[in-house]
Amino acid sequence: MQVINVQQGTDEWLSLRAKHFTASEAPVMMAASSKATRDELLRVKATGSDKKISEWVQKYLFDKGHDYENMARPIVEALIGEELFPATAIDDDGYLLASFDGMTMMEDTLFEHKMWNGTLPDAVRAGDLPAEYYWQLEQQLLVSGAERVIFVVSDGTENNFEQMEYRPVPGRAEELIAGWRQFETDLNNYTVTAAKEVPVGKAIMRLPALKVEIEGDVKQSNLAIYQSQALAFIQSINTELTTDQDFADAEETVKFCEKAESELDLIKQQALSQTEKIDLLFRTIDTLREEMRSKRLTLTKLVKTRKDEIRGEIVMRAKTDLAQHIAELNKRLAVVSLPVIQADFVTAIKGKKTLTSLQGAANDELARAKIEATRLSEKYASNLELFTDIEPAYQNLFADKAQLVAHDKEHLRLLIEQRISKQKEAEEQQKERERQLIIAREKEAEDARLLASTVTPAEQSYAQQEHAQTSQGDTATIIRPTERVVSKPTLLQGIQADIARAGITMNLTDVEKLSTAIKAGRVRAFSANY
Repeated sequence: MQVINVQQGTDEWLSLRAKHFTASEAPVMMAASSKATRDELLRVKATGSDKKISEWVQKYLFDKGHDYENMARPIVEALIGEELFPATAIDDDGYLLASFDGMTMMEDTLFEHKMWNGTLPDAVRAGDLPAEYYWQLEQQLLVSGAERVIFVVSDGTENNFEQMEYRPVPGRAEELIAGWRQFETDLNNYTVTAAKEVPVGKAIMRLPALKVEIEGDVKQSNLAIYQSQALAFIQSINTELTTDQDFADAEETVKFCEKAESELDLIKQQALSQTEKIDLLFRTIDTLREEMRSKRLTLTKLVKTRKDEIRGEIVMRAKTDLAQHIAELNKRLAVVSLPVIQADFVTAIKGKKTLTSLQGAANDELARAKIEATRLSEKYASNLELFTDIEPAYQNLFADKAQLVAHDKEHLRLLIEQRISKQKEAEEQQKERERQLIIAREKEAEDARLLASTVTPAEQSYAQQEHAQTSQGDTATIIRPTERVVSKPTLLQGIQADIARAGITMNLTDVEKLSTAIKAGRVRAFSANY
């Protein structure tokens, strides 16, 4: 952290804020602020004007809070037993900035004050701060390296004073950094456009006041003039709705038509009260009323239809943008892909009335989803590095890499070590089994060699004859004279001895097969002793 010797609120301080991403802007950047939108912050940062920055900061961040803050600071100092000094600092990378309402000399405790309001004190009492406040605290802790923030909401008095201790929440700092990176990308791609004022429906032309007097006949009426101007007005109504101004005008026209319809109904009723029937008068009034009604219904339907179309277009653009962003991230990852990133654009724009608010809400949700995707991508990329260090002989143990990469890095590291250790242990056990088998075979061979050393040449000659007969088929019958009996502890060893006497070389597997054949009765034994 680098503490900057600058007084808060000065032009120098405002200029410094304009060049960095600040803690008080963090909730706005994370689309969690009720005071400003992320799009508004992008515009402020993109224009780069100190004047615009200062006006924005003054409007949304300060306005009367400093007096309450100065009154509350001594109360907090008494609570923690240390002095607090206002300070401004940037992180070691010169990327993030934070201004502190107070910091202890040891720089391990911070103080942040907010003005007393209806809901925040309850949140502080419950120890559950809304995102609109905790993102600022996370950045203050990230920049300063402090252990905690004493968060206070008050009006500068002890009567209205609530405080809580806030410490870093695991994962939020990483999410905050990812948010600023995405904001920086959006800022670099931002195109400044002319600011739009909130449209107000233009004034509707005034029709002449319709007057009708009837006494057995129409005594006096300017209906013809009224009809001419009313029809001209109806024909001039715009039904091509493309801008916020068009929608505002259409909605104002709908209200005007409703009012004109009511007035025509009233005139008709007044006329009816004076005479039973004046065909021309009533037909004209009915015609005008129907024209008004028809145009009103058409405009109402057009407004709804076009707004639905625009909502759909905004949602589709946002989905396409997010899909492209994820595709680029997956291309960098190459060997694995990100999971589905949830983004509910329909809910995000629900209740928004103007094109600006619709687009802003969709942009906020898009930014949130991009931040999440980027954060996961960075996590996956970091985890993939663990697999590159694995010996080639053990790479096949991780065919499920696409699933494993989603684990926390330390958990994944432990899992990799466990799998490799288990495999190495299995390999050692296999080697030991093979070693024991070799020892057993060598012992059997040695026993057979010792036994064969007691066989006479005549017995060896006869054994050769027996082998020649046996080689003709598994069912051959071998008859051996019993002039010599060799005592054997096992069938297998007896067979090995006879083979040795015959001067035949046979591996242990073939000997075992011969033993199995003798036991099954397919071959008769060389010797009557087994």
